[in-house]
Amino acid sequence: MSVQGLIGKKIGTTQVFRDDKSADCVTVIRVDSCVVTQIKTIEKDGYSSVQIGTMETGNASMPMKGHMGETSFKVLKEFSVIDSSEINKGDVLDVGIFQIGERVNVTALSKGRGFAGGVKRHGFHGGPKTHGQSDRHRAPGSVGAGSSPGRVFKGKKMAGHYGAARVTVRNLEVVLADVSRGVILLKGAVPGHRNSLVSINKSSFKGGLK
Repeated sequence: MSVQGLIGKKIGTTQVFRDDKSADCVTVIRVDSCVVTQIKTIEKDGYSSVQIGTMETGNASMPMKGHMGETSFKVLKEFSVIDSSEINKGDVLDVGIFQIGERVNVTALSKGRGFAGGVKRHGFHGGPKTHGQSDRHRAPGSVGAGSSPGRVFKGKKMAGHYGAARVTVRNLEVVLADVSRGVILLKGAVPGHRNSLVSINKSSFKGGLK
């Protein structure tokens, strides 16, 4: 199958033991039925890709029902494809498109942290804890630029909204792709909270990590 990615749901983390008795921390991602809802070709659209839908819903609008057919999906996403001639609308994709040892990129919405200070948001060291500095431990310190220009520059690292952003983690190793259970195990951390939707894309990374 030439489709380069799938939509999944983050379940949580666990550990697996390799044949050499070493243990790896892995993230478990469940991939339910991903159905091809649209095929885009170079001749018609200028590029080759497929649109995949997951999470069936009966609350779709009439235009979306006309686009997807009798079965409507809550989530739609496009993935690149090497050759769309071998794919048909309505095909169901599973984790079998991934191979053990393959590298993938995972994109998801990171956990929202709310309004955070400079120490948590940017990793600031904070102020000294001696010489009377009893209430400045996590303060940002001076933010001005002197009498000229006499203002704070745009983009200054300060307290503010942290998290809830689109994050991509690259080159995660596929430890296991279980088609019967519909789960894929990736070595390392994946952004997002439990039960959050993630996008798994095959990586163009070649070779091993140093």
